[in-house]
Amino acid sequence: MGKSLVVVESPTKVKTIQKYLDSKFIVKASMGHVRDLPKSKLGVNEKTFAPEYVTLKSKEKAIDELRRAAAKADELYIATDPDREGEAIGWHLAQLLKVGKKRVRRIMFNEITGRAIKAAFEHPGKIDMKKVDAQQARRVLDRLVGYKLSPLLWEKVKRGLSAGRVQSVALRLVVDREREIQAFVPVEYWSLHARLRGPHPPEFVATLKEVRGAKASLPDEAATRALMGELESARFVVRAVNRGERKRNPAAPFITSTLQQEAARKLHFTAKKTMMIAQQLYEGVEIGEEGAVGLITYMRTDSTRVAAEAQAEAREWVTQRLGGEYLPEAPPTYRARKGAQEAHEAVRPTEIAREPKPLARFLTKDQLALYRLVWERFLASQMLPAVYDTVSADIEAGPALFRAQGSTLRFQGFMAIYVESRDESAAPAEEDADVVVPPLEVGDALALLGLDPKQHFTQPPPRYTEASLVKTLEERGIGRPSTYATILSTIQQREYVHREKGTLFPTELGIQVTDLLLPFFPEIMDVEFTAQLEEELDRIEDGDAPWVETVRDFYKRFAQDLKRAGGKMENLKKGTETGQACPNCGQPLLERWGRFGKFLACSGYPECRFTQNLGGEGRGKPEDQPTDETCSQCARPMVIKHGRYGQFVACSGYPECKNTKPVSLGITCPEPGCGGQIVQRRSKRGRAFYSCSNYPNCKFVVWQRPLAEPCPKCGAPFLTERMAKGRKLIRECVRDQCDYKLEAESTVA
Repeated sequence: MGKSLVVVESPTKVKTIQKYLDSKFIVKASMGHVRDLPKSKLGVNEKTFAPEYVTLKSKEKAIDELRRAAAKADELYIATDPDREGEAIGWHLAQLLKVGKKRVRRIMFNEITGRAIKAAFEHPGKIDMKKVDAQQARRVLDRLVGYKLSPLLWEKVKRGLSAGRVQSVALRLVVDREREIQAFVPVEYWSLHARLRGPHPPEFVATLKEVRGAKASLPDEAATRALMGELESARFVVRAVNRGERKRNPAAPFITSTLQQEAARKLHFTAKKTMMIAQQLYEGVEIGEEGAVGLITYMRTDSTRVAAEAQAEAREWVTQRLGGEYLPEAPPTYRARKGAQEAHEAVRPTEIAREPKPLARFLTKDQLALYRLVWERFLASQMLPAVYDTVSADIEAGPALFRAQGSTLRFQGFMAIYVESRDESAAPAEEDADVVVPPLEVGDALALLGLDPKQHFTQPPPRYTEASLVKTLEERGIGRPSTYATILSTIQQREYVHREKGTLFPTELGIQVTDLLLPFFPEIMDVEFTAQLEEELDRIEDGDAPWVETVRDFYKRFAQDLKRAGGKMENLKKGTETGQACPNCGQPLLERWGRFGKFLACSGYPECRFTQNLGGEGRGKPEDQPTDETCSQCARPMVIKHGRYGQFVACSGYPECKNTKPVSLGITCPEPGCGGQIVQRRSKRGRAFYSCSNYPNCKFVVWQRPLAEPCPKCGAPFLTERMAKGRKLIRECVRDQCDYKLEAESTVA
């Protein structure tokens, strides 16, 4: 029997797969895509929408090598990734290698293991042209939008910008959220908590729920204090006690989006980094004498389906290590979202027996962290729920009804292995910690130890993180598992969005581009329309829609919008009036966008060439703010600048004069006779702290942010504020001998 050529995408896969095949198979890599649309032109016929593919120059050497190998082979096995992109790469390879259809075999596997490779070769198939058509439709749509919209932005704003069919919608989500936050008006409200003692220890806390039969509503301190006055002489009596149980179910095994979200929350990985490391674990890592081993299943999937063999392995491991009482009677199943590709599996370890700890010496720190996450999540998904004993007691006191709620963990279940994290903005769950309520009976009289009022303010919706934006994209049907990381990476690379401590902020440039596109391209910028188009691509893959007609219907409307925008869209390059006069010639100054961001320019150009940089490098960097101070070294005005570590005061004569100092908080140092001002500084590790401006002569320092409010108890000149667990703001007196403390919990509206 002659030789067979097996083509994969990555050279790493070559090593992993070759060891599972005998000598009649030759495995080679295409090094990814081999053909694409040309970069130098549109590459799409605007009447027939036929794509004009060109061979990538960087792949010519690899293709020549594959052609020579294909010429000597009896059969060609296409073993590219099991998704649309992989199917399209396989189709392009078959076209370039000029192998007859009868000699081409398509094989797919969700994991690179001996059993999966053997099964794939036992049941080869054909290239799925419906998948190829769906990928071509996406590629043509993205090219039409990108190559038509981007030049429009170059003309109206500045060169180097881009717009995209999906990236522009993702950017709009970030911009819209920022505007919600800016428009948000916080509303004050208060809660009231009673510290109580019953017939049996321990002491416990009950929260106000009702006043005179209606839901409690305490809008301000005055209303709260008035109610507290009514309760001072009231009898606290138990009116009802309810005991029960609550179950907490394990999370489903990972799909692409949830893997990216959890890696962002627990490991602080970007979506791009998560997918890069997952690719390494999937393709194979050198494990000592075993050689290259694929450690996880394919990481681009939206299916929660799990193979029966994998479930059996998990059940055996749990039985041996934890005991059979941790397992349900039958392996659990999880519901996938609408349109999920159920032929795929969830992201899971290829072998449960490969525990993370023994692999530590073979993996990098990041590889081990992500593998441990996948391994633990999958095991936990196959286990029983955690069970809590709960108790709820209603306590009557005068016109008020208080409620005490407690829960204690009775059975760990899946939590013996893994607990899913939550977004930082999410309210803490009851089951995150045991809350003990003592034994109580109806009619028990309780002793009031104190009433604790707490001030709260409604909070705006949180800004997106990469994790929460991926979650929103998935929920709204925007993009697909293979595109989430690229979308997030693109909007940051284009400087439409910047990330600070994991949080996404739209830049001024991102806001400008969104505002320019929205009136003229309502469909491109519409979340629902983008989701519908994704569904249309799914229909093409299912064979229910012709791809050319889908593209034609879209392009007909898009071309009309494009023509209208070309004539009516505001040209920011020409500039907008600022109301300021040019210091050189007195003509009006214009605010314009240039190659390096925003700047002021004289409207008299080219006769007058005055310009002034506004610091708008596309990162939303604020302009310098004037102060009423003058420089102690050169007498020029001092301004507030914005640096890498926050605000600072600097001479406006920079770089000639480099005098700087920290920004004062407007609070006088409390040390007797000092007279300095409290300023913010940074430690060597970048952590903020607050000290006296007279340092080193005055050594006063605090780590919590000072507030310019005197202590209501001892009269100290200011309080400090810190964020505690559960998004609770704790305000305390700066003096050690004073015990004033106020809890002002922040809750999402």
